[in-house]
Amino acid sequence: MATVLLIRHGRTKANADGVLAGWTPGVVLDETGEAQARALADRLQAVPLAAAVTSPLDRTRQTARIALADRDTVPQHVDDRVGECRYGDWTGGSLKTLAKDPMWKVVQAHPSAAVFPGAEGESMAAMQHRAVSAVRDWNERLGADAVYAIVSHGDVIKAILADALGMHLDQFQRLRVDPCSVSVVDYTPLRPFVERTNDTGGSLASLARPARKSRRRRSSDAAVGGGAGT
Repeated sequence: MATVLLIRHGRTKANADGVLAGWTPGVVLDETGEAQARALADRLQAVPLAAAVTSPLDRTRQTARIALADRDTVPQHVDDRVGECRYGDWTGGSLKTLAKDPMWKVVQAHPSAAVFPGAEGESMAAMQHRAVSAVRDWNERLGADAVYAIVSHGDVIKAILADALGMHLDQFQRLRVDPCSVSVVDYTPLRPFVERTNDTGGSLASLARPARKSRRRRSSDAAVGGGAGT
């Protein structure tokens, strides 16, 4: 059972200004975002990470560098598949202006049909497929006992969570993923278990695994009645 921490990058000036950064190069954390990443570093100290996988964009890689600044033993990998959705001609646009575009309503109500305009535009369905495929691939590479992090972007994380929850992509706008939040998914042979979503301040100590000899692999079965907790 691999456990994946889905971490959104810290806040950027583009976030604060309401601009859709997309794959724009050079978008980095603002002062608030850097503080968020440092706070995340403190929270991650309790988690024995096997690896960190990041989007190739500056803001995610910067978040990972700050959050893992004193964790030299944690390998960091870059994977384009967990990169931001390619918003095409929308990239760099003001959200207030984009909200007047007819495509906005499609993105809000029927994202599985949304294809962003322009030669570089991507469909949200394709974005979800590549991101979920990346998670499954890293689960296999790192092994069933691995606890690892993926540092990515809001829509990408929402799409992965929607898949883990068995939600249609058209419902993924019901999820919220704030800057530097941590969402946690346990993947078992039968189904994923979503342990946390959009956690911006809780302790992560419960994600530390006991020693192998005393560890019991979690069942793929759900506890009828809710169980006694972890």
